[in-house]
Amino acid sequence: MEVPASVRICAATGRELIPGERVYGVLFDEAGKFVRKDYAADAWCGPLPGAVAFWAGRIPTAKAARKPTFNDKLLLDCFDHLSAATEPNRLQFRFVVALLLMRRKKLKFEDAQRKPDGADVLILRDIRTGQRLEVADPRLTEEQITAVQDEVFQVLGWE
Repeated sequence: MEVPASVRICAATGRELIPGERVYGVLFDEAGKFVRKDYAADAWCGPLPGAVAFWAGRIPTAKAARKPTFNDKLLLDCFDHLSAATEPNRLQFRFVVALLLMRRKKLKFEDAQRKPDGADVLILRDIRTGQRLEVADPRLTEEQITAVQDEVFQVLGWE
């Protein structure tokens, strides 16, 4: 799932966002692809219709550390949004988000099963709600998981 990195331009005003400036990132699902748009704090009017998720942050400075700060709510919003996905790249994206949420102890692994059609699924439990969830296992290699994880970080602005 290819998503361009932030262009550091305010989607509302068209002006350049400067390092250290507070911004709001918004994730949209447009024509089956995630699109990220950034808004300057002074141009932010609140959650936008059609947004999958949004978050507040700052444009990094050149000397800022590159270690991501995880936003669990944002990960959960993306995970939930992709619950009906059938496209291979979206299944891969959701699978990696599920792995990140398990690492963050927001989802708990319960079982792995093979369906009659041969598809592998993970059975997870949502710690917040107790809901049992099935996540398709796209059988990614470690290298593919790392590549998709990098993509998740890029989409969410954690690069």
